[in-house]
Amino acid sequence: MAKSDKQGSLVCVGPGMTLGAHITQRCRKLIENADVVFTSCHPIMEAWIAQMNKDVRSLQGLYAENKDRRITYREMLDAIMQEVRKEKQVVGAFYGHPGVFARVPHQAVKQSRAEGFRARMEPGISAEDCLYADMGIDPGDYGCQHYEASQVVFYERRLDPSAYLVLWQIALAGDISISKRLSSAEERKVLIRILSEHYPLTHRVALYECPTLITDRVRIDWIRLGDLPGADLTPVTTLVVPPAVKMKEARNIKEEIIALNQQAVASVQHSYSAFQGEQK
Repeated sequence: MAKSDKQGSLVCVGPGMTLGAHITQRCRKLIENADVVFTSCHPIMEAWIAQMNKDVRSLQGLYAENKDRRITYREMLDAIMQEVRKEKQVVGAFYGHPGVFARVPHQAVKQSRAEGFRARMEPGISAEDCLYADMGIDPGDYGCQHYEASQVVFYERRLDPSAYLVLWQIALAGDISISKRLSSAEERKVLIRILSEHYPLTHRVALYECPTLITDRVRIDWIRLGDLPGADLTPVTTLVVPPAVKMKEARNIKEEIIALNQQAVASVQHSYSAFQGEQK
């Protein structure tokens, strides 16, 4: 991107998931030194951030019951860009990681750069990071598939039951209105029907929620997959589906790799023998 003379800038930061425990020093300094700070976080976290800067503006009031979230996102973007265009140093603080399940920060950074302003993201601790720690999951063991839950309903995604499956925003699975806080049990049954092609309805799955306050307890409730439509869900519930089958060994490929290694060893041995012969 060409260097610009414009003085306005935007940095989207993530204060992490748990109040006070996850924020980095860099994130805090950016908030403290900004001309204006926009927040989209838990109300308690927003109140805490408001103590760091004299001009902190919550974007949460733009949400409304039965209001299309795409309209809300446009309004959020407009509010941020108005201040960037005034050539202010703007910070957007978005719950967890600013680039994870947060459309507005991506749009704002892209729009700011397109208009010649400096813009970037600073990473934060996301719900995914907390999930791995709280549930003792190493994604390197079996692999992890991550999808927004409704993507599995509305698109033909390839699911691998030998890996972990993590479905975000499970409470909205099947919602096509983009205006609800929770989808209906009937809509979630469509997701279950899709998942049942890969997992038995008796398969144990976890409802996960990361704590917002350090005094809160993590939620890890194990239920049967078939019981999901009637489960107690909130907008921040994530569904974790452990592997249902073992990984299938690709025997032909493994034999091919073994053969390649044997050839390499034979080549080294031949070269070494030739070198030994030259030394005599």
